[in-house]
Amino acid sequence: VCWLGHGLTGNTATLMMVLCLFFAAWAKVEMTMDESVEVYLGDLADIPCQYVFSEQPRAVMIQWFVRNPGSSSRERIYYGDNTQQIVDDGTDFTGRITVSDIGDQEGVLLTIQDVQLTDEREFFCQVNGMAAGNGEGKTHLRVFDPPEASVIEGVHTGISVTNELPSRIASCEARNSFPKPNITWYRDSSPLTPTHGQINVVTLVTRESSGFYTVQSELQYKVAKEDKDALFSCEVSYYVPEGVRTAKSKVINITVHFPTTIIELWKESPQGLVKEGDTVELRCQGDGNPPPPFTFNREQASDDTLVLREVIRGDSGVYQCRALDLDTYEQVTGDMQLTVHYLDPAVVVPKDSEILLKGESLTATCNALSSLETTTVWLKNGQEVGKGHMLFLQDATYDTAGEYVCEVTVSSLPGLHTSGSVHIIVQGAPQMKDADREVEMDEGTGKWVNLSCEAHAHPLTTISWTVTGSQSWHEVLTRATEHSTISVVSIKVTSDITAFCNATNDIGTETKSFSIRASKPPSEGNGVIIVVIILCILLLAILGSVLYFLHKKGKIPCGRSGKQEITKENPNKDDIVMEMKTNTKTEDAGLLKGINGDKNGPSDQVTMDTKAIR
Repeated sequence: VCWLGHGLTGNTATLMMVLCLFFAAWAKVEMTMDESVEVYLGDLADIPCQYVFSEQPRAVMIQWFVRNPGSSSRERIYYGDNTQQIVDDGTDFTGRITVSDIGDQEGVLLTIQDVQLTDEREFFCQVNGMAAGNGEGKTHLRVFDPPEASVIEGVHTGISVTNELPSRIASCEARNSFPKPNITWYRDSSPLTPTHGQINVVTLVTRESSGFYTVQSELQYKVAKEDKDALFSCEVSYYVPEGVRTAKSKVINITVHFPTTIIELWKESPQGLVKEGDTVELRCQGDGNPPPPFTFNREQASDDTLVLREVIRGDSGVYQCRALDLDTYEQVTGDMQLTVHYLDPAVVVPKDSEILLKGESLTATCNALSSLETTTVWLKNGQEVGKGHMLFLQDATYDTAGEYVCEVTVSSLPGLHTSGSVHIIVQGAPQMKDADREVEMDEGTGKWVNLSCEAHAHPLTTISWTVTGSQSWHEVLTRATEHSTISVVSIKVTSDITAFCNATNDIGTETKSFSIRASKPPSEGNGVIIVVIILCILLLAILGSVLYFLHKKGKIPCGRSGKQEITKENPNKDDIVMEMKTNTKTEDAGLLKGINGDKNGPSDQVTMDTKAIR
């Protein structure tokens, strides 16, 4: 009946189908199909349809239907039996589906290629085994496509905490997703949920003509001062075949406007303590945003900075900074104490200079008024001679005289220092070194001797010389300094001399004596005798060398006679004959006597005769 009804139309076909179902009710078919199949857009989808007959059918007919979008009607897309397999023409699946057997199990597999968004529908599988029974199962095909990267954008203007209603903070958009994604807002790491009067989330869902969804979400938030450092972000959650995935946007920060409640005023420069002459920079800052305009109680300032140039101690005091909040019209103040430290010029007593007599004592003081603790040292010629504001000079000597400088410093503020000085003058009679001891000297007669004399005193001394024993003397140098006078005389020694150096000033006199003992130079005659002796010895040595040389050459025959003739075998014209007489016993004695000026005896003389040989 079922087979015959398949080829009929109209009322007859309906009647035959009813009869088919009536008879098939006695038979049983167990159908097995997945509730849903999930695939990504563009992928391949497999929808299995399995069945089991309680009785073996003589023939099996398979049909696939799809529910039309937005209605309950169905559209057949496939028909097949033991003899034929037909894919219906003119459907959304024509050319994209195939039906095949499921391996060793009874059933078929519907395969859809290049899945589209419109493919998300219910698919029905009908199995008809004629008298063996029939059955139907369905599977919902679900298609997924992730959205594009989310785009978040915050407001560019500041948001005031004084707004009574939640203000628009940011917007977040997720485009081209299927199915519709969801957007969740976060403050830092905490999710935000809509709260009356505090948080509103406005969501706009758009279904594009392509079938994709675009979701736009706007966060409205009642900001507080604490939100100035908060980071806001949105998270998009979307469905995929494996479940649910999430993607977070970048974080943004918003500008929060809040009134000023606290003002801080501080010294920006210089670092540390302030002294007179410094340039001071005071800065004022409040905790409000945006910063309000500031005013200072003493002088006009530039923005939030007050500059005080070359400050003096009168600039010390309390400085105040005021701000008027333009939202609340409340005035807030901040203040600070500025102290300008100082060090007055040093005052030295005695002032300028002081005259002391030798042996007297003096106490000098040095004081400088300061706002800080000071340290005082006394210097003379760059060397430290005392500490503290008092200097004690006892039993003054000429070495005590000079300039004493007191230097006052502040250890806690090195830039503060001052100084003063006093000139000490020591007066007294002249003073010479070793004046009580006579200077004794031995010098040769005829020599010139320099004598020097130095006297220390104030007032300056006048030096005069008294010389006995020589008329040849004169002063070669005289020089005076602040505390001493030097004189040098040059004296020719002719005999024993006594010289006195007399130093005199208005207070007294000092004398120093010199004693020079004259000594005779060595005799000139003795020196001449020594020179003559040396010359004679040299002549004798030369003569002896010549004679020895001639003897070796055979030119001089030597014998014991006291007189020898020296001739040549063939004398030439103008040859010379020498006759020599010697007395060896008295030779040396005669030489010495000759040197001393005595006459030589006849036996001590050497006679040389010369003859011309013709």
